[in-house]
Amino acid sequence: MIDHRRLGRDLDLFSTDPLCGAGLPIWLPAGAAARHAVEEYLRDLERRAGYQQVYTPPLGRRELFEVSGHLGYFAAEMFPAMRPGEGDDELLLRPALCPHHALVYRSRGRSYRELPLRVSEIGGMYRAERSGVLGGLSRVRAITLNDAHNFCALEQVGQEVSEILRLIRAAHAALGVRPAGVRLSLRGPGEKYVGDDAQWARAEDLLRAALDGEPYTEAPGEAAFYGPKIDIQVRDAADREYTLSTVQLDFDKPERFDLAYTDADGARRRPVMVHRSLAGSMERLFAYLIEVHGGAFPPWYAPVQLVVLPVGDDQAQAAADLARQATEAGLRVEVDHAGSLGARVRDAVRRRIPYAAVVGAREAADGRVALRLRDGRSLEPQPAAEAIGLIGAVVAAHSGDLLPAR
Repeated sequence: MIDHRRLGRDLDLFSTDPLCGAGLPIWLPAGAAARHAVEEYLRDLERRAGYQQVYTPPLGRRELFEVSGHLGYFAAEMFPAMRPGEGDDELLLRPALCPHHALVYRSRGRSYRELPLRVSEIGGMYRAERSGVLGGLSRVRAITLNDAHNFCALEQVGQEVSEILRLIRAAHAALGVRPAGVRLSLRGPGEKYVGDDAQWARAEDLLRAALDGEPYTEAPGEAAFYGPKIDIQVRDAADREYTLSTVQLDFDKPERFDLAYTDADGARRRPVMVHRSLAGSMERLFAYLIEVHGGAFPPWYAPVQLVVLPVGDDQAQAAADLARQATEAGLRVEVDHAGSLGARVRDAVRRRIPYAAVVGAREAADGRVALRLRDGRSLEPQPAAEAIGLIGAVVAAHSGDLLPAR
């Protein structure tokens, strides 16, 4: 694998600038297009699985993070407090989304009939990482997390975690993620953990049961301060292992925020909070995806899906018409006129564009197009509508292949 920082520069996916600051990458148009496609896919996958999507602010009062426990257990990784004006409350950039999602849950009374309540967001959070550990997209200070918190009754936890693992597998298959293993992150020695022994034992047993025979390794000391977790690991170009996706059980936040629901018998009961991320942060996810695909993303989230190459000036209008039709069909399209046809084909391959549509005099005359695939294959000339439909079918299937399945 090639380091994502080199590929990101070569393919104009993202950049860094000392004037902006370390750990604050700038997503360029190509990288932003790929990220947008992935975010929309994740939102749709979650929506179909019963998630309700929200927006919450990346700031909160100091008291919010005192209640959540982050100031007590996570203060070293948080940015200093800000006070907008004299007499105003101190505000902090959040290091996690869970405190705000707890406020979503408690925005009104809840019934057992609403559970599990699945709240999701692709939202910003901030970590005061030391400059020495920052690098590319893999370690940053401004993080956009594919996050969700599922509030459920204790007896629903096993099924909920199993369903989350199913969604993670589906997202990984579409994205082309190749997990390096599954880790059960457990409590270790020390006093950095909240909750009692019985809660931890119960949470660990529930996660073991949800894994249901799937191979995993145990990692004492790697749990979150509020509960154990299942971590799906990947490896980068330097063969370093890190967590991409995670499922975490939390008995602590519902207690801290006094979250409750009314059960069938009218009793007030405490929900369990399940933290989960199908694909981790957009930054760390794309650091991995750039490397594992060598910049040649699956067609559905390739920055440019089709480049149209008119052979000469006489085909410029036909090329523009094809690009317009493909754009109206939902594809990301460019027209390239500059240089010889051979040079433009090579540039399309260099940029890892999945499809190049060559429009010569014969194709322009009868409304046909000859597709060239980035893997070197060429297709016989076909009607423009068919070519667009072929690409659209691959994109709609979220497939990693360049041609539809037969």
